[in-house]
Amino acid sequence: MKPLTIVWAVVIGFITFDRNVVAQDSGPICDVPSAGDLNGSNFTYPFPLKTYKFTSQLQEVEMAFMDVSPTIEPNGKIAICLHGKNFCGPTWEETARQLAGVGYRVILPDQVGFCKSSKPRSYQYTLQQFSYNTKSLLDVLGIENVTVVGHSLGGMTSIRFGLMFPDIIDRLILVNPIGLEDWKALGVPYKPVDILDAIESSSNYTTIREYEQSTYYVGKWDDSYDVWVNMLVDIYKGNEAAMFAFNQALVTDMALSAPVVYEFGMLEPRTLLMIGDKDNTALGKQWSPPDVQTKLGHYDVLGKQAAAAMPNADLIEFPDLGHAPQIQEPGIFHEALLAWLSD
Repeated sequence: MKPLTIVWAVVIGFITFDRNVVAQDSGPICDVPSAGDLNGSNFTYPFPLKTYKFTSQLQEVEMAFMDVSPTIEPNGKIAICLHGKNFCGPTWEETARQLAGVGYRVILPDQVGFCKSSKPRSYQYTLQQFSYNTKSLLDVLGIENVTVVGHSLGGMTSIRFGLMFPDIIDRLILVNPIGLEDWKALGVPYKPVDILDAIESSSNYTTIREYEQSTYYVGKWDDSYDVWVNMLVDIYKGNEAAMFAFNQALVTDMALSAPVVYEFGMLEPRTLLMIGDKDNTALGKQWSPPDVQTKLGHYDVLGKQAAAAMPNADLIEFPDLGHAPQIQEPGIFHEALLAWLSD
């Protein structure tokens, strides 16, 4: 095992602030009820909820987030967990409890466009913008060093974050990140945002469960997974449903257009890839020709290739798990994660 890495985030130019004011929740950070409708989501969050209000792309937006304190003597380390496209900050609840249980402070944000955060009518989504927003949140909280944990789209964002801000990162943990291959170069046809929006707008419990069951959980299902399906369904049916679907279409277009696979060799932080080998996630796979579909989403191969391309990476594979090993087998997943972090 290689040494430990922690990511510290510093923000450039979004807000000037007095950290003493922020600590009193009278500045851009505000406490809000964890239940109730916030930006189209009625899901009850497991920890106290806050919002970070800032200006981005000439408009006022807010990021919802949870700030979880250590449950034992603090170890001086801070982690931030970045959710995937079909998840929200609460998806990391058990991971946050595990990390807090060994002394970490844990930040769980919802990215702009997702969950309880703003859903702008017009926003140019890029992995760089997600990274700057994340960095801005950490900076306004006065955090100067952080371990970054990213799953799925959050893993892809974490890779870009690591490439942009390597000096502030201690460790980088990528859980079945998307972007380990260039889908468009492999033949995935282009779909305009209008069509992507129609696809997103048609999402419901059945379509979401069928996708997650086949991809995240290797065809298996447990009733406990329903909470995450219903969390997402609530937003697709919420009072900002149309804007949420449109934002998700923009995010899909962003991910398809912004491969990170060619830059793995420049990723400096100490990195851990945690890969469920039976994952078959690939954006655009469902509308690709059969000969293209067969090429895509082979995580048992992609994980090894990514680890070999990254100069400072370890690889932990879960042979029988899919896209969300932290949910499918949380005991096995967290045992491996904490062992690597304690190295």
